Amino acid sequence: MNDTLTGMQKFIEAFVEIAANYGMDIVQAIVILIVGYWLAGKLSKAIRRWLDRFERVDSTLKPLFANIVRYVVLIVTLVAVLAQFGVQTTSIIAVLGAAGLAIGLALQGTLQNIAAGIMLLLLRPFKVGDFIDAAGKMGTVIELGLFSTEFKTPDGICIIIPNGSIWGASVTNYSRNATRRIDVVVGISYNDDIDKARDVLLGLMTGDDRVLKDPAPETMVVALGDSSVNINMRCWVNSGDYWGTLTDLNQSAKVQIEAAGCSIPYPQHDVHMIAQGDG
Repeated sequence: MNDTLTGMQKFIEAFVEIAANYGMDIVQAIVILIVGYWLAGKLSKAIRRWLDRFERVDSTLKPLFANIVRYVVLIVTLVAVLAQFGVQTTSIIAVLGAAGLAIGLALQGTLQNIAAGIMLLLLRPFKVGDFIDAAGKMGTVIELGLFSTEFKTPDGICIIIPNGSIWGASVTNYSRNATRRIDVVVGISYNDDIDKARDVLLGLMTGDDRVLKDPAPETMVVALGDSSVNINMRCWVNSGDYWGTLTDLNQSAKVQIEAAGCSIPYPQHDVHMIAQGDG
């Protein structure tokens, strides 16, 4: 019993001694850690707001600069916390280097995403606000970060794709060019007047203010199908007007073709019955 009390007394004395020697350092380290974490978030948001005031700064680069500032402040905070316990700066750098190497080996996939993010930022196959098809996903780019890219699909779903998957696949950017071509194929009956149908469809395109005059819209017979003569409506529009113009042309083409006395046939087969003689 006496041995137990003696052991507890020695433990308490050692604890009191440690608290007396390092108590203030621990408190200061906790304060530095809290202040550094708070300051990192504040500076990151401040940099983001400051960059938003400059129209020439691309939206794709704004989150990157904000994250760099945040991580730099956090690293400085970590170094300051370790310095409170007497750890030398050279030792801190050595420890961080060793830790970085170990983390790099353990997180090769993450580093691959970072490298891919840097390449995407440098080569700029797309930017924030572009509508693209990448890694099998289609949507509007909301944010391009160091690790991943955030998309918003046409039906409002948020998708986050690792940058490595995007960099390793082909990217189709529907917003890169200022203009896009629209092709609408309309089928008419073999009994209809082809020239009349072409004039109606051409007038439909020239009468739409969204259709560009250069290149001029045109129509052409592209196929003699099984049950229809297929006429292609071809015109160019600004990229922002593509979907609206496409849907309107599809609807108006049916209305105008039928109003002109032409028909839009559906696939059909003629069956001929041949009577066989009794003999």
